[in-house]
Amino acid sequence: MHVQHHIITLSTNGKGTYPIDEKIRSILRASSISQGVATLFVQHTSCSLVIMENADPDARIDLHEYFNRLVPENEPYFIHTYEGPDDMPSHIRMVLTGCSETVPIVDGELALGTWQGLFLFEHREAPHERRVMVTLMGV
Repeated sequence: MHVQHHIITLSTNGKGTYPIDEKIRSILRASSISQGVATLFVQHTSCSLVIMENADPDARIDLHEYFNRLVPENEPYFIHTYEGPDDMPSHIRMVLTGCSETVPIVDGELALGTWQGLFLFEHREAPHERRVMVTLMGV
């Protein structure tokens, strides 16, 4: 069994979903792992990782709109606003979507479904540098 750790650094331009599956595939191709799992973990509390529809960008636009309504900014009951009105909402959005994903590796490929893509889901308005830890385990 082989275990490899890699860090992906992503620059975001504010709220949105940023595809990361090609970066993961590149790391996987360079590894010697053909069967196993890829575990992704974002090292932040105001963005998340999601597996989402990758064919129609409108699906991701709908996701963004839904989260804007589900966890609105500028709510008077939020007291954690040190970094602005999107501070606490971004933490709640991360908790709802999660900070990790695990994808099987089969025959040296990520076993994502036809319409699935891996995305970093940025919840903050301002641009950020984000780090995603990639752990590959397998043979």
